Amino acid sequence: MAYSNLTRLTIVVVAAMSQGCMAQPGMTPVQSRAASDSAARLSRDQTPPIVTDFSALARDNAAGVVNVSTRGATPEARVTPLWPPTGNGNDPLASLFQQFSSEFGSAPGTSSQSLGTGFIINPDGYILTNSKVVSGATRIRVTLRDGREFKAELVGNDPASGIALLKIPATGLSTVVIGSTSDAKAGQWVASIGSPYGLNDTVTAGIISNIARTLPQESYIPLIQTDLTEGAGDAGSPVFNLAGDVVGIETPVNDVISNAEGLAFAIPIDEAMKVERQLQQFHKAQHGRLGIAIQDVSGPLAQSFGLAKPEGALVSSVDPGGPSAKSGLRPGDVILQINGVAINDSAQLPVAVADLMPGSTVRLTYWRGSTTHDTTVVLGRLNEATSQSAAFAQASAPDGLTVRGLTPDEQREIGARGGVRVEKSVGPAAFAGIEPGDVILMVNNARVSSPAQFRQKVETSGNAIALLVLRNGQRMFVTLDIG
Repeated sequence: MAYSNLTRLTIVVVAAMSQGCMAQPGMTPVQSRAASDSAARLSRDQTPPIVTDFSALARDNAAGVVNVSTRGATPEARVTPLWPPTGNGNDPLASLFQQFSSEFGSAPGTSSQSLGTGFIINPDGYILTNSKVVSGATRIRVTLRDGREFKAELVGNDPASGIALLKIPATGLSTVVIGSTSDAKAGQWVASIGSPYGLNDTVTAGIISNIARTLPQESYIPLIQTDLTEGAGDAGSPVFNLAGDVVGIETPVNDVISNAEGLAFAIPIDEAMKVERQLQQFHKAQHGRLGIAIQDVSGPLAQSFGLAKPEGALVSSVDPGGPSAKSGLRPGDVILQINGVAINDSAQLPVAVADLMPGSTVRLTYWRGSTTHDTTVVLGRLNEATSQSAAFAQASAPDGLTVRGLTPDEQREIGARGGVRVEKSVGPAAFAGIEPGDVILMVNNARVSSPAQFRQKVETSGNAIALLVLRNGQRMFVTLDIG
């Protein structure tokens, strides 16, 4: 039979390829099997190439990322900025760094501005960002990629987790795709789109360094550690996997850690969305609290406690007035289960507890004296335990005021009936010039004599409120704008 040239070439190529999978002359049976196994492994598990192009990811997701700018009162004294240095007013970088006046300080009671990033999770204008971006803000504005600007409403802010939810009056918006951190692994590529120093549409790439880095002073949630470049204005930026799904939200941490090169952190999106659902429904998030301090169980500690392996959460202290005080727990106990779910690592326990509502009764199984014990605890409220979280929560209140009633002696001293004394003034109240120690006598010409009455009057008085304030024997009206 006659073959065409193309047919002969095909036969030769197939034969050559077949030879590559067959034992070669001179190979032993062991060498032949090894070569065959190597080829099979290569075909099953091809090593992925190094990622060098993130343009498609950026193109598909940039429209869902927004710039968040906030304005609030700055009660700190003025300080001399270390950067940028004083110089030519025509310096093109001057206007860039002036946007970050809150970083460099400003006069008491003046307005300061800061920038951050957020991303659209619902086409009807819901935006997720980091709690620190909006804490203490009196004004929040969102700028879309197409240049449109909107005044944003703070739906809810949860400093304990680091999550805040905003709403803008717009529909039909481009959104990002919410992914999951369940499949994320150390060493995987990630990318972020943010606004460092106000430079919108800044794309950075890196890898996940650790999937669950515990930083108790920052969040009850173990954070994703990356080597992404992070600067002021990047807080709230979405972190994407290579499929273009959001797996985390960039969060600033304390200066000692954040100043270390190659360290950036993100809140896992799975936990963030749990908080988002609470903020959407209730405008606040509630988290359970045990009232104990815990630490990891190392190998030597496990051995000393008689545990077969390192597991659980070791109780290092118990808050005398906390929820666990009457449960029988004491330092040295190792919590192994909560409501029947095993605690294999100490980082699991804070998340499991915080996901439950205050007032819930939990069943704990713990290890003591080489045997297991059971107890129950009625959970407290997490924010009540953390002064920093409480401060953030008050800073995000609509009017920024914390007040108390006056004692009869105080009323006689100031020569007035009723009124409430200002304990704390932040946000809009500080911006209006109200100070701790002031006595508020009237709200929109209506006298107030208790904190409850004051709160009711404020909440039903619209955005611009006239307050009659008594300070050092002098009375003055102050306009409080919470629009």
